Parts: sequence; structure tokens; C-alpha cells
Amino acid sequence: MGSKILTNDEMFKKAEALHSEGKTIVTTNGSFDVLHSAHLRLLEKAREQGDVLFVLLNDDSSIQRAKGSKRPIIPEQERAYMLSTLGCIDHITIFTEDTPIKLLKEIKPNIHVKGGSVNIERMKEEQSLVSMWGGEFRQFDLEEGFSTTNIISEIIQRHK
Repeated sequence: MGSKILTNDEMFKKAEALHSEGKTIVTTNGSFDVLHSAHLRLLEKAREQGDVLFVLLNDDSSIQRAKGSKRPIIPEQERAYMLSTLGCIDHITIFTEDTPIKLLKEIKPNIHVKGGSVNIERMKEEQSLVSMWGGEFRQFDLEEGFSTTNIISEIIQRHK
């Protein structure tokens, strides 16, 4: 399964080859810390949008900048491995920036998918970028009651 985990450069080369074959590349990005069923449904829906699903995974330091020093719970290599075992995901790469913009510019996905829990300004930036090469941006509704933050809070409450 580890072969699904690519460096950024390997991901760019893979995307170039898939584009030349006429494949529809779908991307999504996120932390995927404390994987839960809403994550899985998002990934399955994302995969249904095209031929190949690339997951752009936030590294530990970008998560800490966004969510605080106590996150992530699960380190990036373990998160990448867990995702690599899912049949709906074709390739995963870890990125260090706060947003996936750099990767999206190189991969040029046909479709970029976001789940319901997103930063509106970042979403607009990603949407605008993807449209530059004729790609589509699709957002799926938030599944109420499912969030890593809520799961962590519930664990803390139950074990006080």
C-alpha cells in the first residue's frame, strides 16, 4: 500500500502521465486526523467524480499552524499510511504549505472536491485557481455531528 504515497514531484509526474492518457483527475485535501465516517464518505464520493483520486494531505506543521499545537493527534506518516489502505484513494502526497495551491497548480486536476467544513476564503482561492485551466470545483455538504474536533472533545469528556 505504501506505493500510493508519493513525493510531490512523483505526484506531478503521475498527474502529467494521467492527463496525457485522458484520465479525469480528482483532488481533495485535508488533515484527515482521527479518521471518521464522514471522511470516508467524502473520499468515496470524491473518487466517484473521476478516474483517479489524489489526496493532498496536510503535514503536521501546517495542521499545527491552523489548529493549534495539540494537533494533529496522528502523525502525518501514519495518516498517509491509513489513507493508503483505502481502495477509493489512488495516490497521496503530503504538503507543507498552509494551502494546497502549489500542488493544485502543478497537478491541474479536472475536478477539485471539498468537504463541508472549509475556510470560505481558501475555498474561493482554490475554486478560482482550478477554473483557470477549465477544472471544476465541487463542494459536498457538511455531515452534521462529524468532526475530529468533536471526537477529541468527546474522548476528553468521557475520560475525565
